[in-house]
Amino acid sequence: MTDIVCISPVDGSEIARRSIATDNEIATALATARQAQREWCRIPLAERKAKVLAFLAAMQAQNDEIVPELAMQMGRPVRYGGELRSLEERVRALVELSDEALAPLVPAARPGFRRMVKRVPVGIVLVIAPWNYPYLTAINAIVPALLAGNGVILKHATQTLLAGERLQAAMDRIGLPKNLFTTLALDHAAAERLIASRAVDHVNFTGSVAGGRAIERAAAGTFTTLGLELGGKDPAYVRPDADIDFTVEQLVDGAFYNSGQCCCGIERIYVDEKVYDRFIDAFAGVTSQYNLGNPLEQATTLGPMASARFADTVRVHTREALARGARSLIDARHFVADRAGTAYLMPQVLIDVDHTMRVMMEETFGPIVGIMKVSSDDAALRLMNDSPYGLTASVWTQDPEAAERIGDGVATGTVFMNRCDYVDPALAWTGVKDTGRGASMSRLGFEALTRPKSFHFRIEH
Repeated sequence: MTDIVCISPVDGSEIARRSIATDNEIATALATARQAQREWCRIPLAERKAKVLAFLAAMQAQNDEIVPELAMQMGRPVRYGGELRSLEERVRALVELSDEALAPLVPAARPGFRRMVKRVPVGIVLVIAPWNYPYLTAINAIVPALLAGNGVILKHATQTLLAGERLQAAMDRIGLPKNLFTTLALDHAAAERLIASRAVDHVNFTGSVAGGRAIERAAAGTFTTLGLELGGKDPAYVRPDADIDFTVEQLVDGAFYNSGQCCCGIERIYVDEKVYDRFIDAFAGVTSQYNLGNPLEQATTLGPMASARFADTVRVHTREALARGARSLIDARHFVADRAGTAYLMPQVLIDVDHTMRVMMEETFGPIVGIMKVSSDDAALRLMNDSPYGLTASVWTQDPEAAERIGDGVATGTVFMNRCDYVDPALAWTGVKDTGRGASMSRLGFEALTRPKSFHFRIEH
């Protein structure tokens, strides 16, 4: 039997080791989840909502332990307090949305008939969660799935094994039907076999494009529905009328929070030539204020990446860009903790970049951003769309009409004005091109986890 192991990026220590679930354990989990789901879906929505809020309280009770544990697993500094604030916002919003999202659709009245379309649960939802936001990305699917009456099987990322167990512990405390929610330790091969078996009814995956393709191959011919949030290379465009100080502050955070390991983090910036020089000077100044170091220390504002392997990808993209003529704006002497071969990596700001460089075209997923000068809205729009990805894009301006006009032309799932790197639970979280398919959040997220069932009653004859 093979184990899966979480190695800390902080010091290289082993954080957790778990045996991969056997085929018998998987089959038992699925059978008991089916039985529990049949009971759960008959419970009124009001009671399901109460259970989900109790789950939130159980997560809140663990937060003091979760924060340092999370820092050791994937490197996010403890000063940021984990994911609890955003988790609470998201859970409460989804609970409030559920009444409307799960209400029957009733067509125009027709004498002598009663007609409606109900949203009924799909059955068993397999959630394959990533390590970069191990709680938030998981509950994006878990919470609406449970509210809609589904059972849930969770496969969490190896890098954040303990996050899956924390979610399980919270669920176990709130009195759900036995095994309605089950966390399984699975490797990629076991997850693919599970999907191919037709034993689950919907798969929600957040991860790489390669991972999404592997899931599509595994699901081929099963008719299992999929929700895939994959890669991103999110752009920002700074117009000449932008509030530069505010914009710099927000975009630096959008590029480097979580060491740049955000699905919707800012990886490329296009700045109007009229404000370009002022922008890059200010951007470099704010970036240089980061303190790279041990994430368990309160003074640290930038922790290590989740693994040295991920940091090496950023280093390769940086070296290639510099060799092709890019220039770095950040003095490495400010970041003595940056050490080759480790997960500790300084923030990097590159100028004189172009779209022949991988740093501007491929998902780097680390603390690096490239900045280009543009001459017009049209030039910025062309570059924003020159990407295989499309998750979010942001426009920085004082003109909402211009932002909407530009946003209409961007091939993306979400358009922001004067903000970035944020998930609004009331809006659909979705993408285009290699970023994936389907949607979470909003009413549309509930629709992905349910199926329509029509009722047509003749009440007079």
